[in-house]
Amino acid sequence: MNAGALTALGPDRGARFFLTSLTYGQYLWQRGLAARAILCVDRAFGADLPGDAPVLHDWPMPYAALAWMLAHVPAGIFVGNPRVHYQHLADRMHEPRREQRRWRAWACWALTRRVRPAYPADPRHAVIEPSAEQIAAHLRTHGLPGESARWHDVLQAS
Repeated sequence: MNAGALTALGPDRGARFFLTSLTYGQYLWQRGLAARAILCVDRAFGADLPGDAPVLHDWPMPYAALAWMLAHVPAGIFVGNPRVHYQHLADRMHEPRREQRRWRAWACWALTRRVRPAYPADPRHAVIEPSAEQIAAHLRTHGLPGESARWHDVLQAS
């Protein structure tokens, strides 16, 4: 499997894109490419899915997968600084579905802070960091039905 699996989908950002992003992320993780695997999970968060998409029954929004990946990065494997990555992503998000994708990035940022608290913020990027309550409220407004509760459960379990 390679990045061509995603580019072959063209502009499709629906269920096939979501599942392909997750599958490719797993493929990369199994090959020790943790940073690239995490980026594939990021891509899955950008999928355009209705709340009743059948793929979500077996593969919900991958907050638990991301938390697991962050907790299990093998020693010596490069992942950069996911905290800074999500902070920048959330603060610089563009359309389509800007608010949905923005608050998902903040949700991933909060998970990263919980799972890997040693990762520092970017001191040159002045941003107001949202609280967990703010993230949950925006996921309720902009996310899929139940997404906020699922994210909150993963955050609390991390």
